[in-house]
Amino acid sequence: MTDEYEHFEAVVVGAGPGGAAAAATLAEQGVETLVLERGVDAGSKNVSGGLIYAEKSASYTIDSVFDGFREEASERPVSEYYIHNLAGGKVKTLDLSTIHHHDTEWCDAVLRRKMDSWLAERVHEKCSETGGGLLTDVRVNGLLREDGDIVGVTCDEIDPIRADVILAADGVNSELAREAGLMDWDDPDEWFQGVKAVVDMDPDAIDERFGVDPDDGVAHLFSGDLFEGVRGGGFLYTNEDSLSIGTVFHLDSLAERRAEPHELLDALLTHPLLDRWLDGEYEEREYAAKLVPDSKKAANPSPHRGRLLLVGDAAGQMQAQGPIIKGMNHAVTAGGLAAEAFIEARTRGDTDVAGDLYERKLVDEGVMAKLRPRRYRMTRRLSENRLATKVAGCLVDSLLGRTGMKLLDGVVERAFNSPFLLGMVPDTRTSYVTVPRVLGETLGERIEAENDIEPPDLADRIGGLTYDVGDPHIELLDESHEASGTAVTACPVSAEDFGGGCYRSETVERNGDTRQVVSLDTQPCVECGTCAVVADTHWEHPAGGNGVEFRDG
Repeated sequence: MTDEYEHFEAVVVGAGPGGAAAAATLAEQGVETLVLERGVDAGSKNVSGGLIYAEKSASYTIDSVFDGFREEASERPVSEYYIHNLAGGKVKTLDLSTIHHHDTEWCDAVLRRKMDSWLAERVHEKCSETGGGLLTDVRVNGLLREDGDIVGVTCDEIDPIRADVILAADGVNSELAREAGLMDWDDPDEWFQGVKAVVDMDPDAIDERFGVDPDDGVAHLFSGDLFEGVRGGGFLYTNEDSLSIGTVFHLDSLAERRAEPHELLDALLTHPLLDRWLDGEYEEREYAAKLVPDSKKAANPSPHRGRLLLVGDAAGQMQAQGPIIKGMNHAVTAGGLAAEAFIEARTRGDTDVAGDLYERKLVDEGVMAKLRPRRYRMTRRLSENRLATKVAGCLVDSLLGRTGMKLLDGVVERAFNSPFLLGMVPDTRTSYVTVPRVLGETLGERIEAENDIEPPDLADRIGGLTYDVGDPHIELLDESHEASGTAVTACPVSAEDFGGGCYRSETVERNGDTRQVVSLDTQPCVECGTCAVVADTHWEHPAGGNGVEFRDG
């Protein structure tokens, strides 16, 4: 009987920035709030690039919810922002400071283990005051229902819990969102895959090589011809005593071209331009990966069902429009608005309307306009048409296109800094590969450097991570290469010529037939969820405290 289960006014699933903001806002208004986190520590399951913004237009920012955040939980402020358009040994660098500072109060680099752990301590303190708190090592595995209605959550490690509202901030692989029918993994073009290395660097070396003060930092983006034609690019952010260097690609493009994520990361790390900052030294602290929702397509305009409200990546709230990459700040705003909606509904005496209020607030506060720009939805049918893309690519790469770029050099940089234009950039090879390459070829300067660093091989990267494996959490439903072979290349800890990792391609002989099949080993899994989209699998999170544990994130 569900009335025998423990009851809280609010249950928040996930202790990332969205869940933390929601829980803190609820607790400060006297709402009895329980936070459930499946990691051994908040942040141990989380990965980001990552920059967190405080937007001037946002109704909630992380420092407005948590005093002392910037001093205690973030890395360096990021005041400079550049994009490098690469073509062989040439580079055309554009200053993106205008778009970076647009609607920006401040922006900091962060590492998720440090940040989320700090947030979790404050959340536990606030929630304890209202009779709740934060529990780690607890995996919420489903929704508790009564007569078909959502009334709580079920867990691997503890009894089900009833709640008046459930805020799912359980990330891009949200099992609650999928069970409620609010998310699916059917379309690879709705997702990006991010892969990142955290690289050790002495703070003084960062100051000197990047030309920044000890209390300042810089962001660099990379696009062009070094990624095998896959749509996407790379990034580098300065932390206090490390660099976050990574790549982010459209998952459908990555899968289609059978590119291997770790090799694309290495292509960036070993590019001559990187020697400017690495200076022949490279010590990789951690390798990590995650899926990222493309909010233009995946952000749910109605992210609720019954008592369940989705926040952050679970609702697809990750803004990626050209060089505009913002996610954690939108999760914070959504968390605050979801909490605000429940508090308002409770005041009215009808908590069942919290979801409708939350949906309306996301629109009224301008969140949905940022995540799903109307101009992109109006123009994509033409701009992403196969024929139009081919014509545009040929035009850009023609003598006419190159001449135009030379004549409009200054205009190009202004276009890259226009929020209006970036809000309708098509997700095409022309945008991500051809334009940057031609920019580099026509306007770029030759890079006079060599990069001799040797990144770790995939086996060392996997072996350097910490795991508490537990039971297998993925089931391969169809082992045929036709159904699941893409996982061998797309999985960030697998590769065609690598005998380890999660997925391996094998030739087997059965009953006189020779077949190419795929085998699975979940032990080295980094829980990114890529295989759930590109292969025929049943995918779920490991039990609480099990699986990979990130030290930096």
